[in-house]
Amino acid sequence: MYTLRQNRWMALLIGVLLVCFSAICLLLQDEQAKKLQHKGNMTLDRIGAVSLSMNENASAVNKEHIQVQGKRSTSQQTRFELPIQLQNVNNFKLWNNKTKIAFVEQLPSTSPKSKTVLAREQAQAKPKVVQAEASHRQKQNLQLTPPKTLFFSRTKLLSPSERAKATWQYNVTAEDVLLLQKIVMAEAEGEPYQGKIAVANVVLNRLRSANFPNTIKKVIYQKHQFSPVANGRFDRVKPNRDCIRAVNEALNGKKAVTDDTYFFLSLKLAQDLTIHHTRTYEKRIGNHTFYK
Repeated sequence: MYTLRQNRWMALLIGVLLVCFSAICLLLQDEQAKKLQHKGNMTLDRIGAVSLSMNENASAVNKEHIQVQGKRSTSQQTRFELPIQLQNVNNFKLWNNKTKIAFVEQLPSTSPKSKTVLAREQAQAKPKVVQAEASHRQKQNLQLTPPKTLFFSRTKLLSPSERAKATWQYNVTAEDVLLLQKIVMAEAEGEPYQGKIAVANVVLNRLRSANFPNTIKKVIYQKHQFSPVANGRFDRVKPNRDCIRAVNEALNGKKAVTDDTYFFLSLKLAQDLTIHHTRTYEKRIGNHTFYK
């Protein structure tokens, strides 16, 4: 104190220093406040306006998204969505505009090239499917529908597709079909399916041969040829599904025995074995043995 009394200019100097120091502190505080305000009201001159989208419960969340919308030119606009981390969210109450951002995941689209390849594969697959269906229907027709005309060469029964090779033809009537179904039922009811077809083949082979009658009815009713006709079983039977199908397939050209097979018998039941001793053996199907 004594020193200060003796040197008053020093007291003035100290006072000036204190005032300057206080002024500097005030300036620093003012600068810091401006920086905080600048951070809160962030404005991007080159990029564009910045808007913050916060949740309703922003006080409990540490991370949010900033939606940035800027302009590259007068004709184009670019939209950015940048995740940033905010601190002291409570200080930015003015930004709570309750805007919600939906993130949409874009699925990969099919390229035009792959679409073209797929369409081409589908177009190529359609004819195959149509051909398979047509083939299946044709097979069903062979099993369900008898033909109206039979085509013969001198040595065999021809299929409808081989009609150009035919030397003569035979018109099939509904009576012929029924008689053929009944003789197959009477002769081969308990025989395998191939045995049923073989019996029908024998009747048709006789129809073709010049050594037998020239109609199906006359072939079946020829004396001493088919035992069910002689004993009356032929008149009593009703053809079942397998016999009907076997006759239809035989009429359409399906063969279980060769075209020169004209006889068959059951060695267990036959009383006359002349055919067995005089004819050429062809094959055996079930209980029936077939001969040329």
